[in-house]
Amino acid sequence: MIELKTPAEIQRMHVAGRFVAEVLSEVGQLADVGVNLLDLEHHVRGMIKRCGAESCYWDYAPSFGRGPFRNVICLSVNDAVLHGLPHDYTLRDGDVLSADLAVSVDGWVADSARTVVVGTAAEEDLRIIRATEEALEAAIEMARPGNRLGDISAAIWAVAHDYGYPVNTEFGGHGLGRTMHEEPHVSNKGRAGRGLTLRPGLTLALEPWFARTTDRIVYDADGWTIRSADGSRTAHSEHTIAITEDAPLVLTRREPEDTVTRGDSTSPLSTKDA
Repeated sequence: MIELKTPAEIQRMHVAGRFVAEVLSEVGQLADVGVNLLDLEHHVRGMIKRCGAESCYWDYAPSFGRGPFRNVICLSVNDAVLHGLPHDYTLRDGDVLSADLAVSVDGWVADSARTVVVGTAAEEDLRIIRATEEALEAAIEMARPGNRLGDISAAIWAVAHDYGYPVNTEFGGHGLGRTMHEEPHVSNKGRAGRGLTLRPGLTLALEPWFARTTDRIVYDADGWTIRSADGSRTAHSEHTIAITEDAPLVLTRREPEDTVTRGDSTSPLSTKDA
């Protein structure tokens, strides 16, 4: 069942969305050479607690995971792209970090992801990040009443195709609202003019993610972390959006000056100068 949200309910989701945007901006600022993923995880736990929000990931136990997820943010490095389980890993110069966060505030959910480069950025890493960001913006532009779900999927695929990146269809976007995952599923590849007709009140998490040279994935032994099958680097961009009578409303938009490169100043979590 697809639940359309009222304008008042969308505004409540927007409260959660602004908080998610704030957390992901701070994670990007803190991600630096010498920072441990577990320190980022615990920093985000503190932000969630102080806000009075609830993590949508804690105790999440889908069919593909190994036991309940016992962290509040997904942190995926380099060839890892989805569901990265925070672990004892210290970020290195040139690492690509994808951070994915979903929280509930007063019973309403927002979900977003972004990818940054730690320290020295290779052009090929910036390129794949740009591709996911452009695909996300193209998808958002198609999220208008009267369009079809396939128009969103086709827009994502077209950007990937232009960049020369293959597209995996096992994991994609989704509806959300009162819970993190609702209908419909939003594939990152599809045909324009097909699928569900978009209506005002539909709220979606759109999340293009690409690997450089493969559309196949493998799982880590932890049962959660998903990597490109050939070890090529990856990127992931996601926003929660609401379809309105007018333009699509992005509920998790970050500040414009927020960038994808980090490491020009020492993070308070860094141990590189210790």
